[in-house]
Amino acid sequence: MGHIPCFRFRDRRRRVAWLRMTVEPIEVVYRVQAAKAVLAAHPLNSFEDWRDTALELWRGARYREERYAVIELAGHRSYQQFRTLDALPLYEEMITTGAWWDYVDSIASHRLGELLRKYPKELPAILREWAVSDDLWKRRSAILAQLGFKDGTDLKLLYDCLRPSLDRPEFFLRKAIGWALRQHAWTDPREVVRFVKAHEKQLSPLTKREALKNISKG
Repeated sequence: MGHIPCFRFRDRRRRVAWLRMTVEPIEVVYRVQAAKAVLAAHPLNSFEDWRDTALELWRGARYREERYAVIELAGHRSYQQFRTLDALPLYEEMITTGAWWDYVDSIASHRLGELLRKYPKELPAILREWAVSDDLWKRRSAILAQLGFKDGTDLKLLYDCLRPSLDRPEFFLRKAIGWALRQHAWTDPREVVRFVKAHEKQLSPLTKREALKNISKG
């Protein structure tokens, strides 16, 4: 069994849950290859089959690698037609029960991002609700949903999703805000600098450092 990082959880139960969901030491390339082979051999022909299979595998997983495979299933090209707003409860369960960055970030940036592109009128309201959720990982997901949007970023939506967490102390929210701003800085560095200066007193040193990391000081 590979080495498992030991994080200092304040809540002992969260630490125990993490350790129980042990990392199966399979290299990424082999995991992806195995997942592709299984998905090709066992096609799912309806939305219900796809959703229910994903949930059964997710809920019954003993190893983190098993849940990585479910994320592969959720994003497989064969099931693009199933990835509608009806899939949102599936993603929400994966985010809230996965409750760690290695699951959440992929689902947020790829699956929620995909829904936002498909449903630009419906999804923003949902993301704004998530941005004020009591669940840390739903907040993080709302912040990261536009990571790959570049010049297509809805800046008002981005700011609406990160502002409710500006004063939050959690590392994973501070890091997410910095990451989202850093990504947007590739497209509009001046706007990111402006935002950071305007909210300098609210932003943590970590967030400011992340946001400005790729911006030239010259």
